[in-house]
Amino acid sequence: MKNLFIVLFLILSFQSLPAQSNKQKDVAVIKASRDASNKAIAAHDIDGISKYWRDDFVQVRGNAGHLTGKDTIIKSWKELFNSNPNVKYIRNPDKIIISDNDTLAWETGKWIGINSYSKGGNYSAMWCKTNKEWKLQAELFVSLSD
Repeated sequence: MKNLFIVLFLILSFQSLPAQSNKQKDVAVIKASRDASNKAIAAHDIDGISKYWRDDFVQVRGNAGHLTGKDTIIKSWKELFNSNPNVKYIRNPDKIIISDNDTLAWETGKWIGINSYSKGGNYSAMWCKTNKEWKLQAELFVSLSD
C-alpha cells in the first residue's frame, strides 16, 4: 500500500510539470514583449509599441486620463511623440501571474517617466492569449512622483 501511495504521488507530481513549464514560458514571453515594447517607446516606434495591443485595448494613464481602442491610442502616442520628442517611458515588471487556464495574465510593476509630466509610479496590465499569442487588453498607470 505504501508503494502504491508513492507511485500515485509521483505520477501526480509529474503531471503538473508541463503546466508549470508552460506558465514559465508564458511569463518569459510576456517579459520579452514588455522589454521590446520599452525599446519601441524609446525609439518612438508606434508600430513596435502597438503590436502588443488588442483592437479593443484600454489604457489608463498616470494622470487618470483614459483611452479605449487601439487606433485611438495610436493617435494619442503619435501626438505625444510629436509634441515631446524627448519623452520616454520604461515599465519594469515585478510580478507576472498566468491564470489557471493559461488564457489571461496579470503583470504589475513600476514605471518610469523621462521628460514626462511624471517621474513614474506603479502599473498593472492585463494580457490575453488568443491563438497562442499574448496581447495587452488593458494597462493602468498611477503617477506617484512629480
